[in-house]
Amino acid sequence: MMVVPALPDPPTPDAPLQGGCLCGAVRFELTAPFLSAGYCHCTHCQRRTGTGSSANGRVPQDGFRLLAGEEQLRSFKPPQGVPKLFCATCGSALFSGDPFSDPQVAVRLGTLDRDPGIRPQYRQFVDSAASWEPVPEDGLARHPRSRGS
Repeated sequence: MMVVPALPDPPTPDAPLQGGCLCGAVRFELTAPFLSAGYCHCTHCQRRTGTGSSANGRVPQDGFRLLAGEEQLRSFKPPQGVPKLFCATCGSALFSGDPFSDPQVAVRLGTLDRDPGIRPQYRQFVDSAASWEPVPEDGLARHPRSRGS
């Protein structure tokens, strides 16, 4: 029998979860639990990351705080889709949307300093998945396009 380790406690105001970019110029903290997490297989995420998918989690905006590096944040808005924010110095992909005004902040899970206390629950845009990296049979919910569609 395989024993699955318990998830760590989610972030709270008393025990925030911090994260940042590769060069350390941009730092942020989360003080609320993730609302959801999943993999995105859309072509925007493939090109933005150079990988077959992107692991992201959503937190309520009031549970997000930028600690350093606002002047380093740059944004690219594809013709269709939401802005993608990254560090101007090292290029690390950090967030989607507007983390200062959107109701939820989409955070790249790879930017976090420790385990986020959530596991991906779904895969979206599987119809756009890279042919060289098959979508695994992992039991996660699959959505041909956006999970919200």
